[in-house]
Amino acid sequence: MSNLGPAFTFILAMLFRLEKVALRSSSSQAKIMGTITSVSGALLVVLYKGPKVLLQSPLESSEANWIIGGILLFFAYLLFAIQMIAQTLVMEIYPAELMVALFYNLCGAMVSAPVSLILEFDLSSWMLRPGVAVVAVLYSGAIQSFMTLVMTWGLHLKGPVYIAIFSPLSIAIAAFMSAIFLGDSLHLGSIIGATIISMGFYAVIWGQSKEDERVSSNGKAPLLEVEDCEE
Repeated sequence: MSNLGPAFTFILAMLFRLEKVALRSSSSQAKIMGTITSVSGALLVVLYKGPKVLLQSPLESSEANWIIGGILLFFAYLLFAIQMIAQTLVMEIYPAELMVALFYNLCGAMVSAPVSLILEFDLSSWMLRPGVAVVAVLYSGAIQSFMTLVMTWGLHLKGPVYIAIFSPLSIAIAAFMSAIFLGDSLHLGSIIGATIISMGFYAVIWGQSKEDERVSSNGKAPLLEVEDCEE
């Protein structure tokens, strides 16, 4: 479902005029078709599980939980796309990556703390004991902070669509790690959906690369000419 992020980001970027689309351009057509293909593949993953093709998981969820989880993830990645658009707009006004990343993590902690206390009111669960729990907390905190800084820097340089199109890489990593450490089952619907999503992903990448080539070949010369005229 994380592959819906690029589709949502591309649509929102068009609405906020952060991404230009020319319907007669092959690159724009590839990005539009890739977005539609990614959404179709993600819906297939949610609505069709199919038979198991790899491993037998002792923790199986019901069909109702499978669909509800997909719906919740749908809205989660929609909000994530909105966050990237908003962060890009903030970077245009205040291009300070470190400060933006700092306030991003700070606001996230302020929002998640009361929600966590409401959902887990047993104070004994909040006690960190030596072992994997401490390592996991420290690791996630450090990686999350570094990821936020890198993402903010990338949004400033390349824009939201370019950053979002790399999220499908999480499919291969998540499938590999969950199969090894969690014994998770791999279903036929997930494989077919992931294949369709990958096709859309590479179509968007191809369209984005063509637009970058066009901008680099045509966009820099006029800027130099304007600067020379002003001097």
